[in-house]
Amino acid sequence: MIFSKIESAPREEIEKLQLKRLKEVVNRIYNLSPFYKDKFDELNITPDDIKSLKDIEKLSFTKKKDLRDNYPFGLFTVPMSEVVRIHSSSGTTGKPTVVGYTTHDMNVWNEVMMRVYAMGDVTSKDVVHNAYGYGLFTGGLGFHEAAQKLGATIVPASGGFTERQLMLMRDFGATVLCATPSFALHLAEVARREGPEFRKDYKLKVGFFGAEPTSEGLRKEVADAWQIEYIEIYGLSEIIGPGVSGSCSKGIGLHINEDHFYPEIIDPKTGEVLPYGEEGELVITTLTKQALPIIRYRTGDITRLHKEPCSCGRTFIRMESVKGRADDMLIINGVNVYPSQIEHVIANYDDVSLNYQIVAEKKGYLDKLELIIETDENIPFNEKELTRIKKELQHLFLNNLYINAAINLVKPNTIQRSMGKAQRIIDKRK
Repeated sequence: MIFSKIESAPREEIEKLQLKRLKEVVNRIYNLSPFYKDKFDELNITPDDIKSLKDIEKLSFTKKKDLRDNYPFGLFTVPMSEVVRIHSSSGTTGKPTVVGYTTHDMNVWNEVMMRVYAMGDVTSKDVVHNAYGYGLFTGGLGFHEAAQKLGATIVPASGGFTERQLMLMRDFGATVLCATPSFALHLAEVARREGPEFRKDYKLKVGFFGAEPTSEGLRKEVADAWQIEYIEIYGLSEIIGPGVSGSCSKGIGLHINEDHFYPEIIDPKTGEVLPYGEEGELVITTLTKQALPIIRYRTGDITRLHKEPCSCGRTFIRMESVKGRADDMLIINGVNVYPSQIEHVIANYDDVSLNYQIVAEKKGYLDKLELIIETDENIPFNEKELTRIKKELQHLFLNNLYINAAINLVKPNTIQRSMGKAQRIIDKRK
């Protein structure tokens, strides 16, 4: 189901609208944001120099540091009397990034989220169980308000309290699950304790999953565990929250709502814009935001863009699932490794589960990588089997990723589960 006509418009129409909106947002920030005005002056350009979409490359990148340096409201382009909502990211690595929304911005957010819900055929007849966290995190409320706008019944369950969540899903007849994939898998593990036929007590038909990088193996495991359609969703608070893009059931990749968000792929080292199909860092420009418009924001997410129309009828550019982050890549004795690559190897090996942790340590001058992995419930936990699995996994990691990893196999349900984003990486070298 396609929610809005623009999603399937000809490319010429989409790009004409993008250019119109790009010129508008450039004029807005030049006249209303001292930060961006200074950037323009440094480059000796004005909004009049933006005559085509390619001219966006003349503009400077915006980084997360810029938002923190202008904490809390230094990048806003409206008075606080027009800001109706504030969200904020975690402040674990310094001051948090603060984002604001006008009524117009909230309408845009609801619009793009309703488009994503339409990819899973969600209607007013559905019961949406929302297990994303509420509060300053954009996830919970982003999913909540759009479902309410659609007329669906929304259950604001938030995170944690696994048994209670399962009870609500059963008793309220949830047909839609919104959660991080790791928590959705955790819910299935707990529900499975009731027996192999546990799914007959649930009415779930589709799930919307995001907020953490996932491999194809994890997506398949979540979909199989609940026997539902898996819709992947991408977003970040600096741009708007969830709803920047979402996957459909027909094609590969996530459709970017590019009438509101203009995407580019750059070389993360040089900043050079790369052609469609090349892997690099995703950069996004907001085209319609009022309170906090952002030009060429470096997301840090590694992906590819594809311009070919999808068989679902949408003509928006598609992004591949995020492979990793430009800043969470592990360098192990000179070899670059993304956590999603490690997960891919684990997902394609039958005798272990997808519950694992990556531990990087420094021993003298050398990096040491340890992978703590739970075995499958059906595998005997004895020395013979563990030795076999370790050797096979070490061989797979060496042949596929060129890394020597110490394998530490543990019993099922040993690794502590997260109620939100799974903590996969423990880097003790930092």
